[in-house]
Amino acid sequence: MTGAPTQLLIDGALVAGGGGAFDTVNPATEEAIGAAADGDAADLDRAIAAARTAFDTSDWGRDTALRVHCLRQLRDALNDEIETLREITIAEVGAPRSLTYRGQLQTPVDDLGFPAATAESYPWQVDLGVAAPMGIATARTVVREPFGVVGAITPWNFPHQVTFAKIGPALAAGNTVVLKPAPDTPWCAAEVGRIIAEKTDFPPGVVNIVTASDHRIGAQLAQDPRVDVVSFTGSTATGRSVMTAAAQTIKKVFLELGGKSAFVILDDAELSAACAAAASTVAMHAGQGCALTTRLLVPRERYGEALDAVAAAMSRVAVGDPNDPKTLCGPLISAKQRDRVQSYLDLAIAEGGTFHCGGGRPAGLDRGFFIEPTVIAGLTNQARVAREEIFGPVLVVLAHDGDADALRIANDSPYGLSATVFGSAERAARMASQLRAGTVNVNGGMWYSADVPFGGYKQSGVGREMGLAGFEEYLETKVVATAVPGAQH
Repeated sequence: MTGAPTQLLIDGALVAGGGGAFDTVNPATEEAIGAAADGDAADLDRAIAAARTAFDTSDWGRDTALRVHCLRQLRDALNDEIETLREITIAEVGAPRSLTYRGQLQTPVDDLGFPAATAESYPWQVDLGVAAPMGIATARTVVREPFGVVGAITPWNFPHQVTFAKIGPALAAGNTVVLKPAPDTPWCAAEVGRIIAEKTDFPPGVVNIVTASDHRIGAQLAQDPRVDVVSFTGSTATGRSVMTAAAQTIKKVFLELGGKSAFVILDDAELSAACAAAASTVAMHAGQGCALTTRLLVPRERYGEALDAVAAAMSRVAVGDPNDPKTLCGPLISAKQRDRVQSYLDLAIAEGGTFHCGGGRPAGLDRGFFIEPTVIAGLTNQARVAREEIFGPVLVVLAHDGDADALRIANDSPYGLSATVFGSAERAARMASQLRAGTVNVNGGMWYSADVPFGGYKQSGVGREMGLAGFEEYLETKVVATAVPGAQH
């Protein structure tokens, strides 16, 4: 995967980056695999201008049939080139090949059909009938309209899933888009831009994609008054900065942020099965998922048994080359992220914890940004390692003293993105109803789906992505009140 740098997509044209090009690195080998176009502030300014012009001067926001056609065309074109996208995703993201048939690629591509179908059937106008508020006979209509220009800032961990979860509903709702992907995974976005330019009928300026080595230029989207909505997925710390910058122009902000989600095992659950589920969840894609359950809460009287069970399950996780179909835990995205995770492992020991398995680089993997799937014992929920998002294959096991205590510990977090509970149906359902989290898995249920809204409570974010709620995040509400002639009182 070498050759000429990828290109930016601005105003319908594929163009070079004003900053030249920068290397993209395979995290499994630590080798540069090619170059990406390095967009600069001037490129992003031109992209915003193109999106603004396309929204203000074209029929894109009013032509639902065209939007549905273009989204379905994009889905089909992506599927036509799915194998190229798969190899790029494995090489650039370090995503295990098996995951590209699910949430890393295939599922989000297919899910583009949902916002297209939603736009096709959506009630864009709702008649509230005639009433006489303050004695004036009036026909009332509620109209839903696009905001305008959406600035989408996406992370590196699931680049296709997050990109399509943002631009799919934004475009279906009638907005134009400027996408700023993470510097670690520019090829994934650039390839989508090429496909849009070469194989779809999206009008110029409707979709713009600016890759850049400097993640800080994304702040321009939050600050620019020509941008109406900023949709950001990433860390809670950066989310605060986005919200602060967007406040200067009072633009709408969607934030999908961090998590420190709890996996609660009740005392009547089948312990070994629950522990196996917890281990595979946190090790998947090297733990680089905001909604992964990274705190395991187990009955105190079975704490040692749970530690042994989860460590045994962790030892069965296939770690290594993401090209191997058996691999579940590939590399971390970069040396910086590997070192960050290792710093938390060092902190765990300083806080009084112990490793029940893992704790460093896997044996035999001297190249690549790998960390062993790790189980940490001996800490309380007040430890930093139990409270802060690590974004690695690291599971902290905590003891609880019954359902009420488990609920208290699970909810004692600045985050509220996701949760899991295993136990008898009635007790697990009761706990699920009290967990302060945006999604809850009960006994292995799957909440991820195109028609299901995703997002969190507390510092895990603002708003919802996917589902009808995610579609409506990109719509304004207008009321048209028309006096009925001859009927005034």
